[in-house]
Amino acid sequence: MKNFEVFMILMFLVQSVVYSQGKLVESKVYKWDDLVVAKRPQGEARQILEGTTPHFKLCKVHASTLLPKGRMRPEAYRQENEELIIVKEGELTVTIEGKTKVLKPGGIALIMSGDLRENVNMSDKMTTYYVFQLNSIEPVDIERGKKAGGSLLLNWDEIAFKPHDKGGRRDFFNRPTSMCKRFEMHVTTLNEGLMSHEAHQHKPAEIIFLINSQANEKDSKAQETINGVWHDSKVGDIIFLQSNDWHGIKNVGKGTCTYFAFQFE
Repeated sequence: MKNFEVFMILMFLVQSVVYSQGKLVESKVYKWDDLVVAKRPQGEARQILEGTTPHFKLCKVHASTLLPKGRMRPEAYRQENEELIIVKEGELTVTIEGKTKVLKPGGIALIMSGDLRENVNMSDKMTTYYVFQLNSIEPVDIERGKKAGGSLLLNWDEIAFKPHDKGGRRDFFNRPTSMCKRFEMHVTTLNEGLMSHEAHQHKPAEIIFLINSQANEKDSKAQETINGVWHDSKVGDIIFLQSNDWHGIKNVGKGTCTYFAFQFE
């Protein structure tokens, strides 16, 4: 057997051991109101979930709240994990490899593995944002991420709204990254009383969460069916859907509801 083939077999076995030792993230609604708040010098932190999927040895989500006016400004850093940042409340100034943008609620930063990054609250109010971290079972592919466009900074109002018979959607991106063969993210606005889709399944894991995008969505409520069981969800909650689990979402509030949805594999 050739040396390269032996190497690939060994790598596969090592990855299998790492994956088998990790705990699969449970498909459920992770309630914002149930999260433990840890006080930090620069603000607050909320750990939401951490574990594995069939494609990732690490899938981790937390929320950070930063004090205003750049107090206790954190240092810029690099890491192997790929990150997706989504602003929940306030304004976040994000710099990636020298490119800076002020992200408002609904704004996102997709940060490739190894890129230098810095997150600062330069506004006069508290800022809260979600951080989604991914590390794939397969080796990181820096060049794949670069060829697909590299890191990305986008505000909500830069994405066109496309109406349809159930409401409408905004397509943020659908592309390979340094950690993902495919990473797709969109935002759906769903009319009152409707289901987006009948219960369905797919190989990529998925994360869904409600936001307030309009005045009538302050009391948005939804229900997610997960493997035949319905779960309540409101703004702030994170819905995690493991690979191949059956799921579907329904608007059970008054008026429209709007939610982020993204799949990664």
